[in-house]
Amino acid sequence: MSIESRIAEARAFLAALNFDAERSNERSALVLLALASLTPDRSWASAEAQILRTVELMSWIREHYGRDYKPNTRETIRRRTLHQFVDAGFAALNPDDSTRPVNSPRNCYQLTGPARVMVREYGSYGWGASLAEYLVTLPGLVAQYERAREIELVPVTLPDGSAVELTPGGQNLLIKEIVEGFCPRWTPGGRVLYIGDAGRDDPVLDAAALGALGVVLNKHGKLPDLIVHVPDRNWLVLIEAASSHGPVDAKRFGELRTIFAESTAGLVYVSCFPSRAEMRKHLTDIAWETEVWCADNATHLIHFNGARFLGPYE
Repeated sequence: MSIESRIAEARAFLAALNFDAERSNERSALVLLALASLTPDRSWASAEAQILRTVELMSWIREHYGRDYKPNTRETIRRRTLHQFVDAGFAALNPDDSTRPVNSPRNCYQLTGPARVMVREYGSYGWGASLAEYLVTLPGLVAQYERAREIELVPVTLPDGSAVELTPGGQNLLIKEIVEGFCPRWTPGGRVLYIGDAGRDDPVLDAAALGALGVVLNKHGKLPDLIVHVPDRNWLVLIEAASSHGPVDAKRFGELRTIFAESTAGLVYVSCFPSRAEMRKHLTDIAWETEVWCADNATHLIHFNGARFLGPYE
């Protein structure tokens, strides 16, 4: 079969599953063929369910279908095809490790079991009946996958006793330790005004409280991972979870100072690490006039503040 004919078949398949125009265009058809490992010379009945990272998927398409997607189109494939395949229960995100953070370069995708069955039956005598049954049961399948994702969410208790949920894995596990371990000790009475989560809409964003302090956040800017306001001292504590992105170094210090230049509260910069061993990897990068907290030594802070703290301890 020619490349063009196979792509046309894949587009028709996706349209039959009620995917919209963009999720049944050529790009999405090629993504389907890659996930199913269907080269032009293989039958639909021989479809597999290979696990592929986005970059591997693009390489497979280039090799077998001659479409050379440039590196800067990777986000388009991920955000405008793969995300919708996952939301529809057609593909699974990170089937090999559900705790992998959503911004990991090792994120991967695989056809779900029901999706692979549909692909293998495409064009067969029983395809029409299988399609009708699949479309009837699809809402339940989507709900099932959604419940599985919800079970894996990381619950976090805020200082005021309320709770939010973060996506699993990566720095969000450290963010949980910061909120529940750092904040009660080092920002007593503080209010968490912002928590960033790369895997979903930010679970905490008190734009009104930030605005009252002269801060208007640009969601497309390089925001810290957490923002805590300590009212009795009028401090705005800017916290970076340094398990994956690194600490507040000189460059980051300058970025944050610019972003929060209009703040009427005093700015405090904190880098948080899961351990002192992890901190040592970044020791030469940490900016002066900042603080460091390590989750495995939660009762102590390390001050990179020069002579400010010179003197005997009381």
